[in-house]
Amino acid sequence: MKIEQIYTGCLAHGAYYIESEGEVAIIDPLRETKPYIQKAARNDAKIKYVLETHFHADFVSGHIDLAKESGATIVYGPTAKPGFTAHVAADGEILPLGKVQIKVLHTPGHTMESSCFLLIDENGKETAIFTGDTLFIGDVGRPDLAQKVIAELTQDKLARHLYQSLNTKILPLADDIIVYPGHGAGSACGKNMSKETTDTLGNQKKTNYALQPMTEDAFVTAILDGLTPPPQYFPMNVLMNIQGYDSFSFVLQRGTQELSVAAFEAAAEETEALIIDTRDPQTFAKGYIPNSINISIDGTFAPWVGTLVTDLQQQILLVADDDKVEEVVTRLARVGYDNAIGFLQGGFESW
Repeated sequence: MKIEQIYTGCLAHGAYYIESEGEVAIIDPLRETKPYIQKAARNDAKIKYVLETHFHADFVSGHIDLAKESGATIVYGPTAKPGFTAHVAADGEILPLGKVQIKVLHTPGHTMESSCFLLIDENGKETAIFTGDTLFIGDVGRPDLAQKVIAELTQDKLARHLYQSLNTKILPLADDIIVYPGHGAGSACGKNMSKETTDTLGNQKKTNYALQPMTEDAFVTAILDGLTPPPQYFPMNVLMNIQGYDSFSFVLQRGTQELSVAAFEAAAEETEALIIDTRDPQTFAKGYIPNSINISIDGTFAPWVGTLVTDLQQQILLVADDDKVEEVVTRLARVGYDNAIGFLQGGFESW
Protein backbone atom coordinates (compact mmCIF):
# COMPACT_ATOMS: atom_id res chain seq x y z
CA MET A 1 0.00 0.00 0.00
CA LYS A 2 1.24 3.46 -0.88
CA ILE A 3 -0.10 6.84 0.30
CA GLU A 4 1.23 10.09 -1.10
CA GLN A 5 0.11 13.62 -0.30
CA ILE A 6 0.41 15.93 -3.30
CA TYR A 7 0.47 19.39 -1.77
CA THR A 8 0.07 22.65 -3.69
CA GLY A 9 1.27 25.58 -1.62
CA CYS A 10 -0.38 28.46 -3.47
CA LEU A 11 -3.82 26.97 -2.72
CA ALA A 12 -2.76 25.28 0.53
CA HIS A 13 -4.39 22.18 -0.94
CA GLY A 14 -3.70 18.50 -0.43
CA ALA A 15 -4.64 15.90 -3.03
CA TYR A 16 -3.90 12.25 -2.37
CA TYR A 17 -2.62 9.24 -4.29
CA ILE A 18 -3.44 5.83 -2.77
CA GLU A 19 -2.20 2.67 -4.46
CA SER A 20 -2.59 -1.04 -3.71
CA GLU A 21 -1.83 -3.97 -6.00
CA GLY A 22 -1.83 -1.84 -9.13
CA GLU A 23 -5.08 -0.02 -8.36
CA VAL A 24 -5.17 3.70 -7.54
CA ALA A 25 -7.56 6.12 -5.89
CA ILE A 26 -7.01 9.86 -6.31
CA ILE A 27 -8.66 12.11 -3.73
CA ASP A 28 -9.61 15.71 -4.56
CA PRO A 29 -7.38 16.23 -7.63
CA LEU A 30 -6.49 19.66 -8.95
CA ARG A 31 -7.59 20.78 -12.41
CA GLU A 32 -4.52 19.54 -14.29
CA THR A 33 -4.65 15.76 -14.60
CA LYS A 34 -1.23 14.98 -16.08
CA PRO A 35 0.60 14.54 -12.73
CA TYR A 36 -1.86 11.86 -11.59
CA ILE A 37 -1.92 10.05 -14.94
CA GLN A 38 1.86 10.05 -15.14
CA LYS A 39 2.35 8.89 -11.56
CA ALA A 40 0.05 5.91 -12.07
CA ALA A 41 1.74 5.06 -15.38
CA ARG A 42 5.20 5.14 -13.78
CA ASN A 43 3.96 2.66 -11.18
CA ASP A 44 2.30 0.47 -13.83
CA ALA A 45 -0.99 1.07 -12.04
CA LYS A 46 -4.53 1.99 -13.09
CA ILE A 47 -6.64 4.76 -11.57
CA LYS A 48 -9.85 3.10 -10.34
CA TYR A 49 -11.50 5.88 -8.36
CA VAL A 50 -11.57 9.66 -8.25
CA LEU A 51 -12.85 10.35 -4.74
CA GLU A 52 -14.36 13.76 -4.07
CA THR A 53 -14.82 14.74 -0.44
CA HIS A 54 -17.35 17.44 -1.44
CA PHE A 55 -18.13 20.06 -4.07
CA HIS A 56 -15.16 22.37 -3.57
CA ALA A 57 -15.44 26.14 -3.37
CA ASP A 58 -11.80 27.26 -3.37
CA PHE A 59 -10.70 25.43 -6.53
CA VAL A 60 -12.07 23.61 -9.56
CA SER A 61 -11.40 19.90 -9.25
CA GLY A 62 -9.92 17.81 -12.05
CA HIS A 63 -12.41 15.02 -11.36
CA ILE A 64 -14.26 15.10 -14.69
CA ASP A 65 -11.20 15.23 -16.94
CA LEU A 66 -9.35 12.64 -14.85
CA ALA A 67 -12.24 10.19 -15.02
CA LYS A 68 -12.54 10.62 -18.79
CA GLU A 69 -8.82 10.16 -19.36
CA SER A 70 -8.32 7.21 -17.01
CA GLY A 71 -11.65 5.40 -17.10
CA ALA A 72 -11.95 5.86 -13.32
CA THR A 73 -15.23 6.19 -11.44
CA ILE A 74 -15.98 9.50 -9.73
CA VAL A 75 -17.29 8.90 -6.22
CA TYR A 76 -19.16 11.31 -3.93
CA GLY A 77 -20.77 10.78 -0.57
CA PRO A 78 -24.51 10.69 0.13
CA THR A 79 -26.82 13.51 -1.03
CA ALA A 80 -24.48 14.73 -3.80
CA LYS A 81 -26.26 15.55 -7.05
CA PRO A 82 -23.56 15.99 -9.71
CA GLY A 83 -24.47 17.04 -13.22
CA PHE A 84 -22.33 14.28 -14.76
CA THR A 85 -21.85 10.53 -14.41
CA ALA A 86 -20.67 9.61 -10.91
CA HIS A 87 -21.27 7.07 -8.17
CA VAL A 88 -23.02 8.54 -5.15
CA ALA A 89 -21.96 6.21 -2.36
CA ALA A 90 -23.98 5.18 0.67
CA ASP A 91 -22.82 6.02 4.17
CA GLY A 92 -20.58 3.16 5.28
CA GLU A 93 -20.11 1.79 1.77
CA ILE A 94 -16.85 -0.08 1.20
CA LEU A 95 -14.80 0.63 -1.94
CA PRO A 96 -12.30 -2.16 -2.67
CA LEU A 97 -8.86 -1.06 -3.89
CA GLY A 98 -6.33 -3.82 -4.46
CA LYS A 99 -5.83 -5.45 -1.06
CA VAL A 100 -7.13 -2.48 0.92
CA GLN A 101 -10.56 -0.98 1.45
CA ILE A 102 -11.88 2.56 1.59
CA LYS A 103 -14.94 3.19 3.75
CA VAL A 104 -17.18 6.16 2.99
CA LEU A 105 -18.15 8.18 6.07
CA HIS A 106 -20.85 10.77 5.46
CA THR A 107 -19.88 13.85 7.50
CA PRO A 108 -22.20 16.74 6.60
CA GLY A 109 -21.42 20.15 8.00
CA HIS A 110 -18.95 21.97 5.78
CA THR A 111 -21.37 21.03 3.02
CA MET A 112 -24.23 18.55 3.10
CA GLU A 113 -22.51 16.01 0.84
CA SER A 114 -19.17 16.27 2.67
CA SER A 115 -17.67 12.85 3.32
CA CYS A 116 -14.46 11.41 4.69
CA PHE A 117 -12.68 8.35 3.34
CA LEU A 118 -11.40 5.86 5.93
CA LEU A 119 -8.55 3.65 4.72
CA ILE A 120 -8.49 0.06 5.96
CA ASP A 121 -5.21 -1.77 5.31
CA GLU A 122 -4.48 -5.32 4.15
CA ASN A 123 -4.89 -6.62 7.69
CA GLY A 124 -8.25 -4.99 8.27
CA LYS A 125 -6.85 -2.17 10.42
CA GLU A 126 -8.20 1.37 10.07
CA THR A 127 -5.01 3.32 9.38
CA ALA A 128 -5.80 6.69 7.81
CA ILE A 129 -8.67 9.07 7.23
CA PHE A 130 -8.90 11.59 4.40
CA THR A 131 -11.07 14.30 5.84
CA GLY A 132 -11.41 16.85 3.05
CA ASP A 133 -12.79 20.05 4.57
CA THR A 134 -14.51 18.33 7.50
CA LEU A 135 -11.45 18.19 9.76
CA PHE A 136 -8.19 20.10 9.38
CA ILE A 137 -5.11 20.06 11.53
CA GLY A 138 -6.05 22.50 14.28
CA ASP A 139 -9.43 23.41 12.84
CA VAL A 140 -12.61 22.23 11.11
CA GLY A 141 -14.27 23.30 7.88
CA ARG A 142 -16.21 26.55 7.93
CA PRO A 143 -19.98 25.97 7.80
CA ASP A 144 -20.97 29.12 5.94
CA LEU A 145 -20.00 28.35 2.34
CA ALA A 146 -22.82 26.06 1.18
CA GLN A 147 -25.41 28.71 2.07
CA LYS A 148 -23.97 30.83 -0.75
CA VAL A 149 -25.31 28.19 -3.17
CA ILE A 150 -28.34 26.81 -1.29
CA ALA A 151 -30.05 29.58 0.66
CA GLU A 152 -31.92 27.40 3.17
CA LEU A 153 -28.64 25.96 4.44
CA THR A 154 -27.85 28.51 7.10
CA GLN A 155 -24.47 28.50 8.80
CA ASP A 156 -26.17 27.61 12.07
CA LYS A 157 -27.79 24.51 10.56
CA LEU A 158 -24.55 23.42 8.92
CA ALA A 159 -22.56 23.98 12.12
CA ARG A 160 -24.96 21.71 13.99
CA HIS A 161 -24.58 19.04 11.31
CA LEU A 162 -20.82 19.34 11.65
CA TYR A 163 -21.01 18.90 15.44
CA GLN A 164 -22.92 15.66 14.99
CA SER A 165 -20.58 14.43 12.26
CA LEU A 166 -17.47 15.00 14.35
CA ASN A 167 -18.95 13.43 17.46
CA THR A 168 -20.53 10.39 15.83
CA LYS A 169 -18.16 9.63 12.94
CA ILE A 170 -14.69 11.05 13.71
CA LEU A 171 -14.13 11.13 17.47
CA PRO A 172 -15.00 7.43 18.00
CA LEU A 173 -12.14 6.38 15.71
CA ALA A 174 -8.81 5.10 17.06
CA ASP A 175 -6.18 7.60 18.21
CA ASP A 176 -3.42 6.16 16.00
CA ILE A 177 -5.27 6.85 12.75
CA ILE A 178 -3.44 9.38 10.57
CA VAL A 179 -5.48 12.43 9.53
CA TYR A 180 -4.92 13.67 5.97
CA PRO A 181 -6.90 16.93 5.50
CA GLY A 182 -7.84 18.80 2.35
CA HIS A 183 -6.03 22.01 3.28
CA GLY A 184 -3.43 23.61 5.52
CA ALA A 185 -2.63 27.10 6.72
CA GLY A 186 -3.38 29.75 4.11
CA SER A 187 -6.65 28.27 2.88
CA ALA A 188 -9.84 30.29 3.27
CA CYS A 189 -11.84 27.11 3.98
CA GLY A 190 -11.08 27.37 7.69
CA LYS A 191 -9.90 30.03 10.14
CA ASN A 192 -7.29 28.42 12.39
CA MET A 193 -5.46 25.80 10.32
CA SER A 194 -2.01 24.58 11.25
CA LYS A 195 0.91 24.72 8.84
CA GLU A 196 1.22 20.98 9.48
CA THR A 197 -0.58 18.88 6.89
CA THR A 198 -0.90 15.54 8.74
CA ASP A 199 -1.28 14.42 12.33
CA THR A 200 -2.60 11.55 14.41
CA LEU A 201 -6.26 11.71 15.28
CA GLY A 202 -5.30 11.24 18.92
CA ASN A 203 -3.25 14.42 18.94
CA GLN A 204 -6.07 16.31 17.26
CA LYS A 205 -8.45 15.11 19.95
CA LYS A 206 -6.11 16.74 22.48
CA THR A 207 -5.20 19.95 20.66
CA ASN A 208 -7.92 20.88 18.14
CA TYR A 209 -10.27 23.38 19.79
CA ALA A 210 -13.26 22.06 17.83
CA LEU A 211 -12.80 18.50 19.07
CA GLN A 212 -12.89 19.36 22.77
CA PRO A 213 -15.89 18.26 24.87
CA MET A 214 -18.60 20.92 24.61
CA THR A 215 -22.30 21.30 24.02
CA GLU A 216 -23.68 21.70 20.52
CA ASP A 217 -24.53 25.35 21.17
CA ALA A 218 -21.02 26.05 22.46
CA PHE A 219 -19.55 24.37 19.39
CA VAL A 220 -21.68 26.50 17.06
CA THR A 221 -20.57 29.66 18.81
CA ALA A 222 -16.90 28.63 18.70
CA ILE A 223 -16.69 27.79 15.02
CA LEU A 224 -18.74 30.75 13.81
CA ASP A 225 -16.73 33.22 15.86
CA GLY A 226 -14.22 35.19 13.80
CA LEU A 227 -15.22 33.95 10.36
CA THR A 228 -14.34 36.44 7.65
CA PRO A 229 -16.29 36.72 4.38
CA PRO A 230 -15.20 34.07 1.84
CA PRO A 231 -13.66 35.08 -1.50
CA GLN A 232 -16.26 36.13 -4.04
CA TYR A 233 -15.38 33.41 -6.56
CA PHE A 234 -16.15 30.52 -4.19
CA PRO A 235 -19.84 30.04 -5.16
CA MET A 236 -18.97 30.00 -8.87
CA ASN A 237 -16.31 27.34 -8.29
CA VAL A 238 -18.90 25.21 -6.49
CA LEU A 239 -21.24 25.41 -9.49
CA MET A 240 -18.44 24.46 -11.89
CA ASN A 241 -17.64 21.44 -9.73
CA ILE A 242 -21.30 20.42 -9.70
CA GLN A 243 -22.18 21.13 -13.32
CA GLY A 244 -18.94 20.53 -15.22
CA TYR A 245 -16.59 22.69 -17.27
CA ASP A 246 -14.47 22.91 -20.43
CA SER A 247 -11.69 20.33 -20.59
CA PHE A 248 -8.41 21.57 -19.17
CA SER A 249 -6.59 20.68 -22.40
CA PHE A 250 -8.90 23.03 -24.33
CA VAL A 251 -8.48 25.80 -21.76
CA LEU A 252 -4.69 25.40 -21.87
CA GLN A 253 -4.56 25.39 -25.67
CA ARG A 254 -6.62 28.58 -25.89
CA GLY A 255 -4.74 30.39 -23.17
CA THR A 256 -1.26 29.62 -24.50
CA GLN A 257 -1.82 31.11 -27.96
CA GLU A 258 1.08 33.37 -28.95
CA LEU A 259 -0.05 36.82 -30.03
CA SER A 260 2.07 39.40 -31.83
CA VAL A 261 1.92 42.98 -30.58
CA ALA A 262 -0.59 43.84 -33.30
CA ALA A 263 -2.74 40.78 -32.58
CA PHE A 264 -2.55 41.44 -28.83
CA GLU A 265 -3.69 45.04 -29.30
CA ALA A 266 -6.50 43.97 -31.62
CA ALA A 267 -7.69 41.30 -29.17
CA ALA A 268 -7.69 43.80 -26.31
CA GLU A 269 -9.80 46.27 -28.30
CA GLU A 270 -12.21 43.76 -29.84
CA THR A 271 -12.93 41.63 -26.77
CA GLU A 272 -12.55 44.07 -23.88
CA ALA A 273 -10.25 41.48 -22.35
CA LEU A 274 -8.54 42.27 -19.07
CA ILE A 275 -4.73 42.41 -19.37
CA ILE A 276 -2.99 40.69 -16.46
CA ASP A 277 0.75 41.25 -16.17
CA THR A 278 2.28 38.46 -14.09
CA ARG A 279 5.80 39.91 -13.65
CA ASP A 280 7.04 40.87 -10.21
CA PRO A 281 5.81 44.27 -8.93
CA GLN A 282 9.23 45.93 -9.09
CA THR A 283 9.65 45.06 -12.77
CA PHE A 284 6.04 46.02 -13.55
CA ALA A 285 6.54 49.45 -11.97
CA LYS A 286 9.34 50.24 -14.42
CA GLY A 287 7.04 49.89 -17.42
CA TYR A 288 3.72 48.32 -18.31
CA ILE A 289 0.96 48.17 -20.91
CA PRO A 290 -1.73 50.81 -20.32
CA ASN A 291 -4.81 49.50 -18.46
CA SER A 292 -3.07 46.30 -17.40
CA ILE A 293 -3.13 45.09 -13.81
CA ASN A 294 -0.25 43.42 -12.03
CA ILE A 295 -0.73 40.09 -10.22
CA SER A 296 2.64 38.43 -9.80
CA ILE A 297 2.88 34.71 -10.55
CA ASP A 298 5.12 34.38 -7.52
CA GLY A 299 3.16 33.64 -4.37
CA THR A 300 -0.60 33.32 -3.97
CA PHE A 301 -1.47 34.17 -7.56
CA ALA A 302 -4.81 32.37 -7.90
CA PRO A 303 -6.46 33.75 -4.74
CA TRP A 304 -5.41 37.28 -5.73
CA VAL A 305 -6.97 36.80 -9.17
CA GLY A 306 -10.11 35.60 -7.42
CA THR A 307 -10.15 38.72 -5.29
CA LEU A 308 -9.49 41.27 -8.03
CA VAL A 309 -11.29 39.76 -11.03
CA THR A 310 -14.95 39.46 -10.09
CA ASP A 311 -16.26 37.81 -13.28
CA LEU A 312 -15.15 34.21 -13.94
CA GLN A 313 -16.23 34.63 -17.56
CA GLN A 314 -13.90 37.60 -18.05
CA GLN A 315 -11.63 37.16 -21.05
CA ILE A 316 -7.98 37.59 -20.10
CA LEU A 317 -4.86 38.52 -22.03
CA LEU A 318 -1.54 37.67 -20.40
CA VAL A 319 1.81 39.36 -20.12
CA ALA A 320 4.25 36.77 -18.85
CA ASP A 321 7.64 35.27 -19.52
CA ASP A 322 7.24 32.74 -22.33
CA ASP A 323 8.35 29.87 -20.09
CA LYS A 324 5.77 30.82 -17.45
CA VAL A 325 2.67 31.05 -19.65
CA GLU A 326 1.52 27.45 -19.19
CA GLU A 327 1.89 27.79 -15.42
CA VAL A 328 -0.14 31.01 -15.44
CA VAL A 329 -3.00 29.50 -17.48
CA THR A 330 -2.97 26.42 -15.24
CA ARG A 331 -3.17 28.46 -12.07
CA LEU A 332 -6.01 30.55 -13.48
CA ALA A 333 -7.95 27.41 -14.42
CA ARG A 334 -7.49 25.95 -10.94
CA VAL A 335 -9.86 28.62 -9.63
CA GLY A 336 -12.23 28.69 -12.58
CA TYR A 337 -10.81 31.45 -14.77
CA ASP A 338 -10.96 29.51 -18.02
CA ASN A 339 -11.07 32.38 -20.51
CA ALA A 340 -7.46 33.33 -21.03
CA ILE A 341 -7.29 33.93 -24.80
CA GLY A 342 -3.57 34.32 -25.39
CA PHE A 343 -0.32 35.95 -24.33
CA LEU A 344 2.00 38.63 -25.68
CA GLN A 345 4.74 36.90 -27.64
CA GLY A 346 8.12 37.94 -26.29
CA GLY A 347 6.62 39.48 -23.16
CA PHE A 348 6.60 43.17 -22.28
CA GLU A 349 9.98 43.70 -23.96
CA SER A 350 8.29 43.19 -27.34
CA TRP A 351 5.65 45.86 -26.69
